Amino acid sequence: MENKKKILVVDDKSVIAKVVSMYLKEYDCIYHSSALQSIKWLANNDLPGLIVTDLRMPEMSGREFLKYLKSNEFYKNIPVIILSSEDSTSDRIKLLEEGAVDYIVKPFNPVELKMRIKNVLMRE
Repeated sequence: MENKKKILVVDDKSVIAKVVSMYLKEYDCIYHSSALQSIKWLANNDLPGLIVTDLRMPEMSGREFLKYLKSNEFYKNIPVIILSSEDSTSDRIKLLEEGAVDYIVKPFNPVELKMRIKNVLMRE
């Protein structure tokens, strides 16, 4: 049996994770409601092929999580897609400069998200 690529979905709203998982059945989607949970999980598991994270979360924001990942030798090569309701062009550009591979605005089209994820994973 072929191994499914893992996608780590980080969002404090579980409904987002459910929608993403529903449309990404060909991947092994792991969901965490906070970046801190995800950091603990990353330390003890095989690395995912991709991380999809929200920006606005309690405890640690998606931007702080992205900075943590990109500054860590073990995690810096994991592609990160930001999924956020914040639609500021300057924020999007800044996050892409900080290492995100894509930025998708909520509400999002699940089919578009699936294609963007597929395109990122094909590059890996």
